[in-house]
Amino acid sequence: MGKVRKVVLGDEALEKKQKKRAEARREGKKAKKTKVEGVGLHGGERTAVVEGTELTSDVKELLEKVEEGAQAGKAEKKQKVRGPKIRGKKYQEAAKLVDQKKLYPLREAVVLVKKTSITKFDATVELHLNLNPVVLGEKDEKKDFRGSVALPHGTGKTVRVVAADDTILEEITAGRINFDILVAHPSMMPKLAKVARILGPKGLMPNPKTGTVTTDVEKRIKELSHGQVNFKTEPDNPLVHMAIGKVSFSDKQLIDNTEAVIAAIGQGKIIKLTLSSTMGPGIKVQP
Repeated sequence: MGKVRKVVLGDEALEKKQKKRAEARREGKKAKKTKVEGVGLHGGERTAVVEGTELTSDVKELLEKVEEGAQAGKAEKKQKVRGPKIRGKKYQEAAKLVDQKKLYPLREAVVLVKKTSITKFDATVELHLNLNPVVLGEKDEKKDFRGSVALPHGTGKTVRVVAADDTILEEITAGRINFDILVAHPSMMPKLAKVARILGPKGLMPNPKTGTVTTDVEKRIKELSHGQVNFKTEPDNPLVHMAIGKVSFSDKQLIDNTEAVIAAIGQGKIIKLTLSSTMGPGIKVQP
């Protein structure tokens, strides 16, 4: 069924105006259907032509007004103000078990983070650290603080670590990435430069700073496969977020992993430490 249009009988001026606008819309649709690639145009630029003729000035003016109205409507939609996020009942019940003003000893915090897990699956236990920017260096320098730590009990996730070679390079070029970490010998870096645009945005490009460029590739693969993880601060903030295990881990396993991270970063660099499970409330821990 076609679009229903309102017509006011007896009002000739309004009828003419409506007719004129309808003609403008039809002309616009025709213009969009016929596209001619122009010589010397930049990528993405096209010239619209309707059967070799140009649109009249009146039609162009009306089309501009229509487009302006459409753009204004889009702008209004983007400017919608969202209210505060409303948490589910399970989260609210779990949050009641946590005293947000209290700093829990690590052992108590681990017990509580498992108790406040609200997911049906084996949730990840996350560690969030606020570091002292004065100790790390001047904030204006915006230098990342990074390092690695060997978690005694791993993260509970199977990590696929592979060595960069010609076969892996061909798979990456073809769009097949079947690994979580890529370790490379320095001699492979010139070849990997060809796929840097693919690996870079995914955070998979080997880098000496993360220990993924090394002369002893096999040793590094074993280390990363057995619980060694890298960490670094956010680009503009001294914050570190990392997984330290699963809710199914024993209390001792989670405590050991947390203490390993604290030791690797340095007790004096930590201002605030928070534990949480996936989708669960945060629990402040005594640093």
